[in-house]
Amino acid sequence: MRIVVALGGNALLRRDQPPTAENQLENICSAASQLARVAEKHDLVLTHGNGPQVGLLALQADAYVKVDAYPLDVLGAQTDGMIGYLLEQELANRLPATREVATLITRVEVDPQDPAFKHPSKPIGPIYSKAESEQVASAKGWSMAADGSAFRRVVASPKPLRVLGLQAIRWLLERGALVIAAGGGGIPVARNGEKYLQGVEAVIDKDLCSSLLARALQADLLVIATDVPAVFLDWGKATQRPLGKVTPQDLSNYDFAAGSMGPKVEAAQAFVCATGQPAMIGSLEQIEDMLEGSAGTQVCPETQSDLNI
Repeated sequence: MRIVVALGGNALLRRDQPPTAENQLENICSAASQLARVAEKHDLVLTHGNGPQVGLLALQADAYVKVDAYPLDVLGAQTDGMIGYLLEQELANRLPATREVATLITRVEVDPQDPAFKHPSKPIGPIYSKAESEQVASAKGWSMAADGSAFRRVVASPKPLRVLGLQAIRWLLERGALVIAAGGGGIPVARNGEKYLQGVEAVIDKDLCSSLLARALQADLLVIATDVPAVFLDWGKATQRPLGKVTPQDLSNYDFAAGSMGPKVEAAQAFVCATGQPAMIGSLEQIEDMLEGSAGTQVCPETQSDLNI
């Protein structure tokens, strides 16, 4: 099969971990071991989140006051190179020497008039307590929002319209390469006039971009790998329960958090409805079980599901 796997930024750097290079490399080594086994049997396109990493770079850039901090599109490109390099190296270490692994810095077009620019919603960077978040917001002028029991910076997250560079991705896939692309949702660019593109201050949701990419590549399967084992109803409550096999219509009956599970569900629904192919949401550690249909949330086009509504 041709599979697009979207790796969550929190799957590569857990919420409770200091954002050190050592911690990230350890997690990427674990992810590469899982993904290499999948790549031995399937054509694989790998995308990844960058929320923790781009937020950390923004903090580091802001600390050097002699030069204005780089904009988010440039910081996003930096994280693509960093994470892509680490993934490429560790995957290549685990795959046969004849299997090429290629990382592409991918631009993604957005609408400069997208209302998301006025309503920041994408969490990036480290977590803060309520008191810490208020201090950071006051000192830096950042927007902050709840992320579970903690708080994080939120930035604009416009919808992806078009993945640029698809021909290069297809060319590599046709020659058997494992392709890492559209990291962090891609580098957000918008049109200034009819032809001219320029970077914009935003972070695109990587799940929505991965769904768009999977549709453009006519993938057989979209896997959204995160740090939780499935989509849950009543998340965080005593009544919480995981969803197994569901349809896009089933999922439309429920609300999911806009800054976390909501985009994953929306991305899965869009892919399944557009292609008639399945999408899966679950833990990276269980990706092989997900492919066998025994783990995670399986979003399928069939009318029959495991959910009683």
